[in-house]
Amino acid sequence: MELGLLYSGGKDSTLAALLLEEFYDVTLVTAHFGVTDDWKHARETADTVGFAFERLECDLDVAREAVERIREDGFPRNGIQHVHQHALERLAAREFDAIADGTRRDDRVPTVSRAQAQSLEDRHGVDYIAPLSGFGRAAVDRLVDARLDVTVGPSEEIDRADYEAELRAVIAEQEGPAAIAEYFPDHNQTYVTNVR
Repeated sequence: MELGLLYSGGKDSTLAALLLEEFYDVTLVTAHFGVTDDWKHARETADTVGFAFERLECDLDVAREAVERIREDGFPRNGIQHVHQHALERLAAREFDAIADGTRRDDRVPTVSRAQAQSLEDRHGVDYIAPLSGFGRAAVDRLVDARLDVTVGPSEEIDRADYEAELRAVIAEQEGPAAIAEYFPDHNQTYVTNVR
């Protein structure tokens, strides 16, 4: 069975791919808006970890809507959630038997409710799988430490292909680079460099 996994090149989505490869032909799929070429970081990681890779072009208007939500809220949570739902919809419309992401049990964002998952499945005739949904952060970190080489650092310094990178670029383009700090709290990101 063919499975498309939303992929950023980070530890969670890479671990999800490793867990799913026993049961599916996994293709790592990076959603992007064409704002930056950061999707290339995910392609490089996909090559390194040995999975097929595809890009999923998303609607730039959705990124603009997400940025507007971020401005209104003063923080990124609802904007990132909006983008994730759009990416899942686009992925579900592709030719996969199943779709997945790297969301964990204790993620604040993005999340997928039971109702959202069932709706995706019913409307698109696919299975939605969240292989890390039963794992907390500590459990994920232990599994990652055992299997992956990972670079960790501040969001603005780590090469990655997640939604946040392009949303930051849209904000920087519209308001200047200094505005990013107004909306995005300091936090670390990960980038997978190898599988052990």
